[in-house]
Amino acid sequence: MPIPDEVTGFEIDKSVRQELMSLPKTLADDVARNLVMVAQLIDDDPERAYAYSRIALRLASRVAAVREAAGFAAYATQKYAEALAEFRAAKRMTGNVDLWPVMADCERGLGRPERAMAMAGEPEVQKLDKAGQVEMRLVAAGARRDMGQIDAAIVTLQGPELAGHAIHPWTSRLRYAYADALLSAGREDEAREWFAKTIEADKDGATDASDRLAELEGVEFLDALVEDPDTAPETDTDDDTVSADETPDTAADESAVDIDDEIIDEDDIDDDEDDDEPEAHHKD
Repeated sequence: MPIPDEVTGFEIDKSVRQELMSLPKTLADDVARNLVMVAQLIDDDPERAYAYSRIALRLASRVAAVREAAGFAAYATQKYAEALAEFRAAKRMTGNVDLWPVMADCERGLGRPERAMAMAGEPEVQKLDKAGQVEMRLVAAGARRDMGQIDAAIVTLQGPELAGHAIHPWTSRLRYAYADALLSAGREDEAREWFAKTIEADKDGATDASDRLAELEGVEFLDALVEDPDTAPETDTDDDTVSADETPDTAADESAVDIDDEIIDEDDIDDDEDDDEPEAHHKD
């Protein structure tokens, strides 16, 4: 797949470049450029990001950063079995537990919330930093909801991280999940309160909490471009006449408003994992 000339490969994190130094320089540069494309496209065009990740994987499947990138690209395209295999491979290579929450979320995506709940109780969770533990709490609450245990999901989200007044990168997502769970449980007044708290923390507008709150308040947004017929200014009908020099087409124009084969090591997938498992759409 083509890569723009301005993409050099040096845009990636220094730690990833360090990992790629084990490869021949030309190969390392090729892999780095493909990883840059993955990072640039994964939010807006996940399918293309996935295609670039497969190229990087073919070139350097024994580099943990490549396996991790391939996992996130597969996750973004809801290929949860493949994502889980890649995350497991990356974890084996590094011994790092940072991917534990997203691995549990893959289990949810595969329709196995019980496994996600089991992972929430494993020792790896205690090794996560605060952001990772909050992420694991979100996944566990989602698994509870998958199993129809809405009240348990609400309790799962409660804790000092939710009650605190300090704003962290994960605060808006935690508050939003709590508000949404409260609403699902029919606790509308509390949900309204927590959607409002979400807005306070969501400075970048990453959630649709403002829309959800407006809906609960019964607020309707009108299109500012739609004129009220009672207040619209009168127009001179003579101005609308097409001149003899204009063809009908001209008048209409002027009146218009301006990747391949999967590469997964056999040891990447647990023996108990069914290759025919259906992919499930993950809902938070």
